[in-house]
Amino acid sequence: MFSSLLPLFQEVATAAASDAESAENSAVEGASAVVSSIKDMAQAHWMDALTVVVLFFVMTILASWVNRLIFGVCKKAKIEDTLSHFFGKLGRSVVLIVGVMVILGKFGIETSSFAAILAAMGFAVGMAMQGTLGNFASGVLLLIFRPFKVGDVVNAAGVIGKVILIDLFTTVLDTPDNRRIIVPNGAIFGGTIENISFHKTRRIEISVGTAYNADLDKVRAVLDQAAAQLKTRIADPGHQIVLASLGESCIDWKVRVWCAAADYFPCLEETTRAVKYALDEAGVSIPYPQMDVHLNKLEA
Repeated sequence: MFSSLLPLFQEVATAAASDAESAENSAVEGASAVVSSIKDMAQAHWMDALTVVVLFFVMTILASWVNRLIFGVCKKAKIEDTLSHFFGKLGRSVVLIVGVMVILGKFGIETSSFAAILAAMGFAVGMAMQGTLGNFASGVLLLIFRPFKVGDVVNAAGVIGKVILIDLFTTVLDTPDNRRIIVPNGAIFGGTIENISFHKTRRIEISVGTAYNADLDKVRAVLDQAAAQLKTRIADPGHQIVLASLGESCIDWKVRVWCAAADYFPCLEETTRAVKYALDEAGVSIPYPQMDVHLNKLEA
């Protein structure tokens, strides 16, 4: 009986050994597949990381190159240095932002929602900084159109002073009495700008009144001689003596003299002094404002 069952046991043992070997082979193959998959994933992530590093390095170099390129173009176009630096940095920032979005897309991150968030944030910041952005825009326009430059004497936003600095948001002025005033660019560009020192020459005008009994031709000759002897005046285009009007208590004259812009105040003082002394020496009086009052006697 046992001898008859022995072949059956051998067959079962052989089958079991074969199944065990198959299972072991399957396990080895599965482990090998897992290891291979892990290696492939690691290699893929390593390549992605290397690609990101290379992209970031290239974007940084490109951004610096764009910055220098824009600054050089602005310098050749004779644009203000402050504005040239701003345009260069703006171009550099744009390149870096595009690079970051490309890197995020490389990792499968959706960049459209990111761009929408940036747009919403920009709109909110713009609304909150409306006045500041207005000053910034005015500063850019001042630097582009250049109605004045550093060193000019201007009358802007109700302030008269010498321009010390033109920034993107404010302009710094020093007044004649040595006060420093910082004016927002929006107030300057939104109003009338008078560039006092733009021209190399300026005209001085002195108003003077003479008595009604003075001879007009004599007064004109006296004033003409006084203006001709001024040391700080410019001979060309010459001076003018104008009979301006008949005032309430005197005859009004205007003495107009041209001088260099740098000599404006010395020439103003010299002209005033010369006119006063010339009229005194000629015996022509400068009357005070007066009024004649006539009273009628009332009968009882």
